[in-house]
Amino acid sequence: MHKWAATLAALVALAFSIYNFAELQKKPRIDVSLPHLLRTGPVDNGTVFQIQPTVSTRFKTQDVEVIRDARLQLTPVGPISSQKKPIFYWHETGTYVYDFDSDQVNYSWSSDPAPFIVSQDKPQQPTLVFWTDNWKFQPGQYEGSLQLSRSGERSPLVRKFCLTVSRRAVDEINGADQRQIFFFRDDLPKFHSSNSSPDCYRRETD
Repeated sequence: MHKWAATLAALVALAFSIYNFAELQKKPRIDVSLPHLLRTGPVDNGTVFQIQPTVSTRFKTQDVEVIRDARLQLTPVGPISSQKKPIFYWHETGTYVYDFDSDQVNYSWSSDPAPFIVSQDKPQQPTLVFWTDNWKFQPGQYEGSLQLSRSGERSPLVRKFCLTVSRRAVDEINGADQRQIFFFRDDLPKFHSSNSSPDCYRRETD
């Protein structure tokens, strides 16, 4: 019995070792979550759009994932579907830092648009900054998507969202100073009871 027990324990240990080795050889399974807050505003003759996704993996592997490129799409839908569609490009990556002296949250450039690495011990929350030239918001609803391209031949990661821009928000943005930023959120309780796209991002002051 003792020999059989020792043999069984050894086989179980071997099975676990093989399983762990196989898991480590797998490609990391990346998850992307969108934030509850988006930022946008005027820049030059166009519009800046900032989004801070969380890119992470819960599984430990020897390999890492490389996010090669980020793309943003925003499509007017419904009554404004005939409006010009903006062409965004990844302008830079930034970060927001709280200043205790002024009690303000200030934006700071972090890096050029460049690939970044994601692993279990190194999740990422970059503020991706996109610009579009010669385009401004019109009142209405937009369908958006954030696409993150991965290394190799792996399919890109895509997260979709919707954005509702009121006439008040459009007037506010168009009348603002250059690079002034406005918040849109998808978790405001006052909109969750609405029958009109309650999960869309909306201006806080609407």
